[in-house]
Amino acid sequence: MWTTEDQTVAAGHSVSPARWQAGLEELLGRVARRFGRVEPRRHARAFVLGLLADLPRKNCWTIAEHAGQATPDGMQHLLAGAVWDEHAVRDDVRDYLVDHLGDPAAVLVVDETGDCKKGTTTVGVQRQYTGTAGKVDNAQVAVYLAYATRAGHGVIDRELYLPQGWIDDPARCHAAGVPAPRTFATKPELARVMLERALDAGVPAGWVTADEVYGGDPALRGWLETRRMPYVLAVKCTEPLRSPSGPSTPAARLAERIPPQCWLRISAGPGAKGRRWYAWSRVALATADAPDGWGRWLLVRRSLTTGELAYYVCAGPASTPLVALVRTAGTRWRVEEAFQAGKGLCGLDQHQVRRWRSWYRWVTLAMLAYAFLVVAAVTEHARHPAPPGVIELTCNEIQHLFAALVCPPAADRGHRLRWSWWRRRQQARARACHYRRQAAQQP
Repeated sequence: MWTTEDQTVAAGHSVSPARWQAGLEELLGRVARRFGRVEPRRHARAFVLGLLADLPRKNCWTIAEHAGQATPDGMQHLLAGAVWDEHAVRDDVRDYLVDHLGDPAAVLVVDETGDCKKGTTTVGVQRQYTGTAGKVDNAQVAVYLAYATRAGHGVIDRELYLPQGWIDDPARCHAAGVPAPRTFATKPELARVMLERALDAGVPAGWVTADEVYGGDPALRGWLETRRMPYVLAVKCTEPLRSPSGPSTPAARLAERIPPQCWLRISAGPGAKGRRWYAWSRVALATADAPDGWGRWLLVRRSLTTGELAYYVCAGPASTPLVALVRTAGTRWRVEEAFQAGKGLCGLDQHQVRRWRSWYRWVTLAMLAYAFLVVAAVTEHARHPAPPGVIELTCNEIQHLFAALVCPPAADRGHRLRWSWWRRRQQARARACHYRRQAAQQP
């Protein structure tokens, strides 16, 4: 156990594993009341430590072995049958991030990500497009809501996308534990559910941004305006938009009317290779049915190297400057960083669960683990700024150090050998069952 005096100093920068451990205990203490009994609460703590560990693959087997447990039964029960409220834990994670990152100018970022899966029984899986693979593949897709500020960003909500084919097959839904009755909801409708949840909870935010899937939905745009929530949403070049003095016109046609002198070179924010510079301009849109004092615009981004254009439909106070729209549009990439970190550091996509509730529980605990890393990084930046010539501590570096210094795996030789035996025995049983099924299918 670390004490408050335990601290490592490297290259002039202090690193405090004790502070990180205390931060994780604070977060786990917030969610402890969501677990009715001590056993699932202890399993949840060990589960989160496993998600933060340096495991080659994170699933109930590897996490249980890391925790020193004899079998994965406890971890599997935590996801499938234990009594605890995963949605209340989600709210606790959201409140934890807002407490540490809260900013009235924050941006709520909506995006979906897919996890490629085999078979047909995993809840929500079917052949569908996923940006993870960049093609149509057998995948499970979920929509997430991220909270992005200048200090940092984290994931505060999630909803699993259930395709129409699943909705039309009640028996399949029942087998996967999908709550009944269930109606089909588009991705923009799932986004609205999450945005409404965040706004009703008083999450401080100044903007909403998302990609073309959401920008192309007039109902979502209209709902945001009724909530007086400014937005910058990407749209396709064919999106019909009304100018102040004419009929609906495709976004690309409106962009052709921009005079050459109206393009400004503005940074969309820092990227992995430096600032992301583009040429930007905007075109006023009709505001007859907009909220009082609001304006609407088509924001156009042009690549400085290829000349390729991208389009955004925007709405907000009429006095909003162009640079504010640009910064909001540039914030959308934060959710991609969150997906990369959540999957790479906390096993967000490594679940091997098939049922509805188990998916929500795995993802919620992964969100909790990632929220801890985000807040730990923000706290380190505020307390111990990096010296010249060294970048600030990142979530990746904190996870690496935390795994090595705070939650090393159970290293008992007998424990490792018993797990090797257990795995091989389970794999032999699975192979025998597979062969029996295969033989039964033979004519």
